[in-house]
Amino acid sequence: MNGYTCVVCIKQVPDTKKVTGQAMKADGTINRAALPAIFNPEDKNALEAALSVKERYGGKVIAIAMGLPAATAILREALACGADEAVLVTDRKAAGSDTLATSYILSQAVKKFNPDLVFCGRQAIDGDTAQTGPQIGEKLDCAVVTYLEKLDIDGDTAIATRDIGTGVETCRAKLPALFTVTEKFGELRPFEMRRVMKYKNAEPTILDCAAIGCEDDRCGFAGSPTSVNKIESVVLAGGEFKEVAATDEGIGALVAELIKDHTIG
Repeated sequence: MNGYTCVVCIKQVPDTKKVTGQAMKADGTINRAALPAIFNPEDKNALEAALSVKERYGGKVIAIAMGLPAATAILREALACGADEAVLVTDRKAAGSDTLATSYILSQAVKKFNPDLVFCGRQAIDGDTAQTGPQIGEKLDCAVVTYLEKLDIDGDTAIATRDIGTGVETCRAKLPALFTVTEKFGELRPFEMRRVMKYKNAEPTILDCAAIGCEDDRCGFAGSPTSVNKIESVVLAGGEFKEVAATDEGIGALVAELIKDHTIG
């Protein structure tokens, strides 16, 4: 095998740290003009995972974004970091897509490239659902490994280490497979200046829903059983705290109090 074809799905998202009262439109979609746009953080980790496969085993990396033409900016970033091709899926029919419709459209785009490995960020900061990646894998009918931290490949088998909350798990998956990636995989490598100059005005391959064989009733509002009702920035107030002496007596008194309050049994 002459390396592996890797597809990485990336997203341009609003900076949720700067949410204002104008963040939502009346139809429940995000008012992207009211918020600065950034490269979704964990999608950068996914891109790093794809680039590391190319670096270690050979092959190519194809970055795919779905969204408005402005998403060209993050595709150029992907090219500057080492991606070989950039694809933008943009179509008015995709407006208002929830995770179900988004995963359908992206899966149709991914299929065009017959990849060995597909990478997605664990979740996007404008939704925090962590649904889109696994849903793409379901539609591709391939193995799905979530919360990826480390990846090795042996022929047609991926050996993946994933975070399971209480520790790590190592599993094997036959390729093709899809992986959702967390920040624990590692930060995206810096731009290569020669690639920045080469791709600063690059235009991605543009695909619309018809070009990738999408059914209209599975895209956008028509294909979305859910919608966003409200977006707000929540500031958590500090709670009360109690200082406890780091002595047997202090800890014993704390335990007795917690038992009395039924906090612990």
